[in-house]
Amino acid sequence: MKKYKFNISGNVYEVHIKDIEDNVAKLEVNGTAYNVNIEEEIKTSKTPKLIRKPVEKKPGEGFIHKSPSSGGYQVTAPLPGTILKINVKVGDSVTEGQNLVVMEAMKMENQILSQKSGVVSAIKVGTGDTVMQDDVLIEIGQ
Repeated sequence: MKKYKFNISGNVYEVHIKDIEDNVAKLEVNGTAYNVNIEEEIKTSKTPKLIRKPVEKKPGEGFIHKSPSSGGYQVTAPLPGTILKINVKVGDSVTEGQNLVVMEAMKMENQILSQKSGVVSAIKVGTGDTVMQDDVLIEIGQ
């Protein structure tokens, strides 16, 4: 396995470690074979352990709060992106195919069009918001 040369009190010893199995090492010192028991020494660490208090979350922290749906047709984001412009406001009448929102996704501006006619009942996003795919952007009622 490994060979070492030790100089102890002026005497040179050539040690050849042949095998280590469990806590027994088979080695050869200057041509003589020995079986040596290895005792495990418990070492103390010089590096201090960092002990931190557990993080306590405030009630409701870490959860996304979504407002309840007002019903009607939901216009959703086709892919993740950022809202650049909202072309309608609550109470506006919209027609099928009308441009409702402009969003940036994959470095391109995408027009989000209305699939149905109706009245805008809720706008769930604002300019600059980042949205994920299928997030509700606008709700259209009859």
